[in-house]
Amino acid sequence: MQRHTHSGTVMAASDWDAPAEVKTVKPSRPDSYEAWCHAVGVERFLIDLRPGHNGALRADLHEPRLERYVGVVYRPDSERLSHYAHASLSQQYDAFVWFDRTRAVTPLATEVRAGEDDTYPFGL
Repeated sequence: MQRHTHSGTVMAASDWDAPAEVKTVKPSRPDSYEAWCHAVGVERFLIDLRPGHNGALRADLHEPRLERYVGVVYRPDSERLSHYAHASLSQQYDAFVWFDRTRAVTPLATEVRAGEDDTYPFGL
């Protein structure tokens, strides 16, 4: 899952096959979609980006700019190289959900049964 957020925490690993940990998400870059969303000043929102809906907004979000991708691996020290790419939100998504600040997930306690796959990266 990718998170679109300005700041907060995330449960992620530093590398593939590394243990998951709660990491602080750096505030978004000023030249990113995340900074644009943060500047709106609304804690959370949903944008319908399907053709035929919100035409003026779709046009504004068509311009390529940096978008941050945070997944199961997060490397804050190399964030620009590791987690940002140019994107056009209105060309990439049918909808966009925004949370200005997020909190890391808390894994539920489970019992792994013999023969089941791991729940990597959580290793419950």
